[in-house]
Amino acid sequence: MEGVYVANGELMTSRVKFFLAVLAVSACAAPAAAQGPGIRGGLSIDPDQVYFGGHYETSALVDRLYFRPNLELGLGDDVVATTFNMEFIYKFPSRSDWRLVAGGGPAVIFYSYDSGRGRRDGTETEGGFNFLIGADHRGGLLFEVKVGVVNSPNVKFGVGWTFR
Repeated sequence: MEGVYVANGELMTSRVKFFLAVLAVSACAAPAAAQGPGIRGGLSIDPDQVYFGGHYETSALVDRLYFRPNLELGLGDDVVATTFNMEFIYKFPSRSDWRLVAGGGPAVIFYSYDSGRGRRDGTETEGGFNFLIGADHRGGLLFEVKVGVVNSPNVKFGVGWTFR
């Protein structure tokens, strides 16, 4: 078996190697004004929920394209939805402090059901995809509307803040 062995002779797992690589890249990355962590929240339709969570916006990958992965926890409608969205956003050029943004990306949704509305207790993991459009202020405030396809919530209306 091929792999990297740590001091005591045990094989280092691929998850640990991945985590260490991400940590090393993060430590070496130069800070930029456009990147940073953030918070978010809002309402979703189907399932009808209130959601909250966090995100991290990278610096521009190319021109005006950014990666903004986010984690959201939705509560309501006899279901808890934990969603990991891997979204790319494009920030349209603007002379004002507000910019139009559009984007989308894949999602992984972990549903946990309470008995009710004809459902049984249980959990499901689904894949989905989101399309989004919104407005982004250079100071950090953002508004967005997401339309989900496949198994993502149908529509989400959100507001958030990116700490810069």
